[in-house]
Amino acid sequence: MSKTILKIDNLSKQYRLGNVGTGSLVHDLNRAWHSLRGKEDPYLQVGAVNDRSTTASSDYVWALKDINFEVKQGEILGIIGKNGAGKSTLLKILSRVTSPTTGSIKVGGRMASLLEVGTGMHPELTGRENIFLNGAILGMNKAEISSKIDEIVEFSGCQMYIDTPVKRYSSGMRVRLGFAVAAFLEPDILVVDEVLAVGDAEFQKKAIGKMQDISSTSGRTVLLVSHNMGSISQLCERCIVLVNGSISFDGKTNLAIDKYLSINDNKSTAQFINQNPKENGDLIEVSTFKNREITSNFGYHDLISIKFSILINEKNLNSLLGFRIINLQEQVIFTSEYKLDHLKNGKNTIIVEIPRSFLVPNTYFLTVAYHIPNVKMISLLENVISFDIEETGSEFYKYQGRDFGCVTINCNWKLDVK
Repeated sequence: MSKTILKIDNLSKQYRLGNVGTGSLVHDLNRAWHSLRGKEDPYLQVGAVNDRSTTASSDYVWALKDINFEVKQGEILGIIGKNGAGKSTLLKILSRVTSPTTGSIKVGGRMASLLEVGTGMHPELTGRENIFLNGAILGMNKAEISSKIDEIVEFSGCQMYIDTPVKRYSSGMRVRLGFAVAAFLEPDILVVDEVLAVGDAEFQKKAIGKMQDISSTSGRTVLLVSHNMGSISQLCERCIVLVNGSISFDGKTNLAIDKYLSINDNKSTAQFINQNPKENGDLIEVSTFKNREITSNFGYHDLISIKFSILINEKNLNSLLGFRIINLQEQVIFTSEYKLDHLKNGKNTIIVEIPRSFLVPNTYFLTVAYHIPNVKMISLLENVISFDIEETGSEFYKYQGRDFGCVTINCNWKLDVK
């Protein structure tokens, strides 16, 4: 059984809102007075929840609050959450960039961090000199670094510029070199914070493969923060979801991704209800849902269900119900229609399903029409519903930033043998 290499107990981080500093003179004197008497900092008892969308109710905010978890040796742990949830703060504390307000961290080995593009790189030094500098910071001696330098340079793909000052590197080149140093100098724990999104598709593929190799063959541990659910689902078996500075979920990655998607869910855009339907026929309700729950947020592999409630009148029995899916560029992706001539008078409910892994990750709008073709428009709802499909591991996620269309189709590929 793998040993625990990282243990975090009751970790919290408090920040003061407003101007940078410890606070007013009154606050400083109050802290000093409590400290002299051996009492707790009085301002640890106050502080707002870390919800950036609300108005501040205190001069202090808990960026992290009561964080507890353990990581086993050789584990790749994903850490996900919305912007401002506390992910980067947690990694900066683990990397000793900043200190916690309360709590303890026990680390059973050497830790290397890749938190931001160019972190730890001296712009005036060459790439080669920065390799030795970063290696020394990680506790490696010159002989150890020299034995790995050829592999580091080759992996980074910066051979031509390795003796050029880093200030002349592009952001992608800096992140390539920084990741190569952190990965090849064999830390026991590698901390990676979203920086892989800067590299191109080829480097992202190499980096993901290297992290898998680090864990499976070297028994080293990786902590990975990313908004790319494709990378998270491919690399991590276990994942932590942070919400407003606290752990909302800790468990299997597929369940963690579902939790993450539900956090971003905006149910108000996922349902339309007509409060005053016309008696001679009308659309009563339109909604998108998954697993019987109304939602506006889907993963790439999720089945998207749309429910229509319509009021049928005998005069409209030869009508059609149709919908269009439209993207952010106002392009119609596809249209589908359903004949209503076999339905009964009164209210009817119809459900249509959009296949899994069909629409590429993006934001979409739904326009619905209840009509008699070329005769009468009974009800038209334009852009009545909006929903998002998140990247949760499509076959194209490695081409992040490139346009590969609006839909993916599982075509019938076969080898022509003659």
